[in-house]
Amino acid sequence: MGATLQSIDQLKEQVLAAAAAGSALRIRGGGTKDWYGQRLEGQVLDTRIHSGIVDYEPTELVITARCGTPLAEIEAALAERNQMLAFEPPHFGIGATFGGAVASGLSGPRRATSGAVRDFVLGATLLDGKGQVLSFGGQVMKNVAGYDVSRLLAGSMGTLGVMLEMSVKVLPRPIRETTLRFETSEIDTLRMLNEWGGLPLPISASCWHCGVLTVRLSGAQAAVDAAARDLGGEVVDNAGAFWSRLREQQHPFFADAGSLWRLSVPTSAGAIILKGDQLIEWGGAQRWLKADADADMAQRIRRTAAAVGGHATLFRGGDKSLGVFHPLAPAVAKIHERLKASFDPSNIFNPGRMY
Repeated sequence: MGATLQSIDQLKEQVLAAAAAGSALRIRGGGTKDWYGQRLEGQVLDTRIHSGIVDYEPTELVITARCGTPLAEIEAALAERNQMLAFEPPHFGIGATFGGAVASGLSGPRRATSGAVRDFVLGATLLDGKGQVLSFGGQVMKNVAGYDVSRLLAGSMGTLGVMLEMSVKVLPRPIRETTLRFETSEIDTLRMLNEWGGLPLPISASCWHCGVLTVRLSGAQAAVDAAARDLGGEVVDNAGAFWSRLREQQHPFFADAGSLWRLSVPTSAGAIILKGDQLIEWGGAQRWLKADADADMAQRIRRTAAAVGGHATLFRGGDKSLGVFHPLAPAVAKIHERLKASFDPSNIFNPGRMY
């Protein structure tokens, strides 16, 4: 407990000093996602001094840990009890931390069926720009007080404060998993995925690239075996490695990506015609595009995504001056500004990292 209070005091001193001086702080754990978002600015506030699993109740399916805890440590503890972080957060490097996983808001292949990061956040303790330690939510799904605030921190990119602790819901690992592969066109793939999405099939991940659709089935043995018989396709050996590489963007598609765009669109959206190579995930809801990132192309990509009810992010590479994240509607932008002013009145936390 003493060490915990000491690390909080160290973080608080750094925050108060920065607020008094009007200088920026760059909240950073392992730095494995430094490339994500807009510019990096300010003195590093290293969250790794505040590390460790605070509480883990396997029977309650909840784990609470400090922001600087290595993500691998949390996943290892869960694996010992045959449980997992169902949103499959990508690490993008050895030093990934729990705080970074929540702050980035990034989810892996299982997101389409299990949910996103924010769907699993139950509570959080935040160090705000005034040096105050604030608690939101709790450790059960029924806890309503402050629940939306704790969820709001997921994907906030550290712009609202230092997430000292987070409580997240975990899930049991599937009893059985199998992966199937089909040779099919993009149009047929989208049609099939939408048809399958309306059926009681235990699909937990999908990936289409270059005429090949790969689908993962997860659940009870009888359900998985029955679905595999009904769908057909070729069974993939060592499929765990495939989904791990996809999650960590080590799939061949991501090699030499140059400018990598992430399009988030409705699953019902048809084939998106844009110049560049594409990979499709999440039943059609996530489309990765390798394309030039000049101003004209950026506008074309964002207009195309918006036309089908989605948005586009310049995920890696390219000219970040064009804006990494899809521009916000004026009313939504105003809400963001008010939230930022409330939690970080001196604008010291990761300024300019999102917009």
